[in-house]
Amino acid sequence: MANVDYIARETGKNLFRNISLTLASMVTVAVSLSLVGSALLLRQGVQNATARWEGGIEFIIFVNPEAEATQEQAIRDALDSSPAVEDFVYVDQQAAYDEFVQLFQRTPEMIDAVSPEILPPSFRVVPIDPDADAIRALGAQFENRPGVYRVVFAFEAVQTLQQLSRLMSFAILIVAGVLLFAAGLLILNTIRMAMFARRREIEVMKLVGATNWFIRIPFMLEGLIQGIVGAAIAVGSVVVLNNFFDSWLQNTETFQVLQGFVVSTGELVGTSVFIIIVGCLVGAVGSGIAVSKFLDV
Repeated sequence: MANVDYIARETGKNLFRNISLTLASMVTVAVSLSLVGSALLLRQGVQNATARWEGGIEFIIFVNPEAEATQEQAIRDALDSSPAVEDFVYVDQQAAYDEFVQLFQRTPEMIDAVSPEILPPSFRVVPIDPDADAIRALGAQFENRPGVYRVVFAFEAVQTLQQLSRLMSFAILIVAGVLLFAAGLLILNTIRMAMFARRREIEVMKLVGATNWFIRIPFMLEGLIQGIVGAAIAVGSVVVLNNFFDSWLQNTETFQVLQGFVVSTGELVGTSVFIIIVGCLVGAVGSGIAVSKFLDV
């Protein structure tokens, strides 16, 4: 108990001795990890929004829910016989409803107003030629066929969204990486200054037989606390940002492609746990280097 009391007391003193550096470290960790979390959620949201286009699917033929079976079969036969079609997948009404529930989970009133019977089945087509003009020409062959409700092309919005997401995620992660490195240096500097301010006490402790680990623990705990507090602030920021963006998407009619931009609760929790772990690592690594390098006094 005496050791625990000593560790808690000394850690508290260290945190408040260099309060400006401590706050700077926490804020830097918080900002950098907020950027990391935002980039991860952005990539996950785009992945969810574009899930229907995975596997090389370049356009979707939506079939009228009231189309006759012969009309639907005619579309299937045309796809089978087309030399420009590499592959296609048929999605029935129940599968379309399951996807609808996933994409619009943020708006339960829409889900309540929809049933599988009113959703159109579809054919998701993988063309042989990935050229946009060739895809447009191939899709146009099906736009006016009997039973076809609509033909939707990936390159109209999805590819642009994916490219923008990749560029934004890369830029955000680069900035976040630089800030995380800066946060590690700030934590290292804070621990170094705390140890320098107490160098006489550390000398006396070593002379009376205190082990290096006994001396290290309060300083390492100080760095760990800085990382955890910064990470906790980052988690709160990411949750608030996600809720704001989620609310904005519910009320906007400008970017229809983003209506499927969903980040599930599980993905948000997973990202938050990752942020906390990275914050702990940054604090532990920064303080660990500091105490290893500056303990020889």
